[in-house]
Amino acid sequence: MSSVLDRALGIHQQALEVSSRRLELLASNIANADTPNYKARDIDFRAALSQAASEQDPVRLAATRPGHIHATSGADAMAEVRYRVPNHASLDGNTVDSQLEHAAFAENAVRYQASLDFINSRISGLRKALKGE
Repeated sequence: MSSVLDRALGIHQQALEVSSRRLELLASNIANADTPNYKARDIDFRAALSQAASEQDPVRLAATRPGHIHATSGADAMAEVRYRVPNHASLDGNTVDSQLEHAAFAENAVRYQASLDFINSRISGLRKALKGE
């Protein structure tokens, strides 16, 4: 059943995961705009999404003993968090540009909503097909 849903939803499921993680990072950057020595972090959305789209059957690590740590999956595995290069130097060492962060947050929120709308329309289409409408 999950493979049917995965095929129906396409890449939008991964887009929601990456967008959600990116919204968390951008909100953290905005919240720490006045924190000395805080380094702004971000995810390259396009790179993370293209990596998720190219992975047909990701390699799974086998845990041979009960104490083994399982590999991460989802947004954390596909999206590498990086420090943002500041546009201008700050005296207190903070690299957050609040205008840039607000713009990136708004853009990412629009992407998130677009993926939600697409998934919602696909699910309602599947629901109609199952009901025979």
